[in-house]
Amino acid sequence: MERQAVISVPTRPRVLIVGLGVSGIATALRLHEIGWQPVIVERAAGRRTNGYFVGLFGAGKSAARRMGILGGLRDRASGGAHVELDRGGRRSPGMGFRDLPGTPWLMLRGDIEQAAYAALPAEVEIRFSTVPVAIAQDAGGVDVELRSTTTGTSVTERFDLVVGADGLRSAVRSLAFGPDRRYLRRLGHMLVAYEFPGVPEGLARGEGATMIELGRSVWVFAFEDRDPTILLSYRSDDIDAEFTRPCAERVREVFGPEPFGATLGSVLAALESAGDVLFDSAEQVRMDRWSNGRVVLVGDSAWCATAYAGTGVSAGLAGADLLATFLQERPDDVGGALRRWEEALRPYIERYLRTGLGQRGFFTPGNQREARRRKVITRLVTAPVLGPAVLRLSSHTPSAKLKDTDIVETITRRR
Repeated sequence: MERQAVISVPTRPRVLIVGLGVSGIATALRLHEIGWQPVIVERAAGRRTNGYFVGLFGAGKSAARRMGILGGLRDRASGGAHVELDRGGRRSPGMGFRDLPGTPWLMLRGDIEQAAYAALPAEVEIRFSTVPVAIAQDAGGVDVELRSTTTGTSVTERFDLVVGADGLRSAVRSLAFGPDRRYLRRLGHMLVAYEFPGVPEGLARGEGATMIELGRSVWVFAFEDRDPTILLSYRSDDIDAEFTRPCAERVREVFGPEPFGATLGSVLAALESAGDVLFDSAEQVRMDRWSNGRVVLVGDSAWCATAYAGTGVSAGLAGADLLATFLQERPDDVGGALRRWEEALRPYIERYLRTGLGQRGFFTPGNQREARRRKVITRLVTAPVLGPAVLRLSSHTPSAKLKDTDIVETITRRR
């Protein structure tokens, strides 16, 4: 009997990606594209569809274009005026997010997640209500114990690579690198974000607004076709104590005891009934290395620069894009690829982190010097004749160029 030839089909290397956010989905897209088999696990019971205001800068747009998802995105900026308010209702021209260096598209985090999710191939496995609880690795791979938060049952599986894309308080980081206290750097501020149903009192549809006071601020980010996002930011001397009381109760105390006025009053009333509220401390992630053997962190898990930087989504997309580029070049040397990826990307991320610290005072001035500086800049930017020239000049500053630099192309072109 004649023997039949056996055709060997190469097996795709398996990668576990923890987190179904922007960085996680982008990493799955790119690694699948270069021949990996992604498995995504997500703590939540289902995919998020909304989210809050984000800016997509040039670095993120370029990465999104290469991933084939930029066509599913658009700038939702309303085009309306941005005004500065006080509690008495007095209005003056204000300086908004788009007046900062860079040329972002304004949108919701859910817009980017949806565009990336829609591009995922059907064979990419996604498991909801699932978290990693143990990670052990050797030279050939990583064993991960995965637990269902619904049933409590666990299973251990082997992967060639594990990617932690699970945010500021990353479970992967805790398991593979150590506890949060080693890496989180508190900025002494709290952030509250939520969607406002309709239009805050005292504003017209499409108007953005800020109410800036020493140590506390209110931001209204207006969209063309969606309800606005509210961002509240305030200083705190005891971050741990912030989480011992209900969010709405604590925020009312922070913005008191003065009368709220119409606009702030309506903003705080909406917080009472908001269904999806971000209430968290502003913290940066600072790490000496983003990989440990065959475990690597991407996005906020590795380098969160805070909302004050505004570059989180763009950095997550660019980091995922570049990670796949280096892994494709060194398929048989995962550790070496991860080290070279970090070496190339870290200078850009370090500058993003510095931007977050520098812009904190723009969002919420913490002292009189920061308040005066912000007032002077606002007057220059909003001046009828001088303002446009100031904005043109700011578009050529190092900060603006950094945010709009195509990181991946720049790095690959230099090698």
